[in-house]
Amino acid sequence: MTVTGKRRKGRELAMQMLFQADMGRQNPDEVRKTFWHAREEVEPDTRGFAEDLFRVATAREAEIDALIEEHSANWKLARMSSVDRNVLRTALAELTGFPGTPAPIVINEALEIARRYSSAESINFLNGVLDAIARERLKG
Repeated sequence: MTVTGKRRKGRELAMQMLFQADMGRQNPDEVRKTFWHAREEVEPDTRGFAEDLFRVATAREAEIDALIEEHSANWKLARMSSVDRNVLRTALAELTGFPGTPAPIVINEALEIARRYSSAESINFLNGVLDAIARERLKG
């Protein structure tokens, strides 16, 4: 698997961990314990990146959720699909926790994951929210 493929897989796994926490109302430690149990085949680099994204997303949850609500044009977090909410959280964890990754790459990767797990109608919404946040961050 290429480095790009490993990174995308890590993003995907981080989103799945956040989804599990969101749906099961589990704390991050419980998610880590149960999530990796059935995924022993995941390469260490991929798992490490997924864990890092998950750690940033959970540590900065309030900040990330506030950014989403501020830029989601009248959509409350609770009204969004859980997949969309956690695709956004994963992407924003990378934008805030890994400033060396260019925003267009983070956005593109989030949209690719959304194409796999979300509805076609969500792509434009997700792109708009992430683009607005990325543009704001570039100004500051």
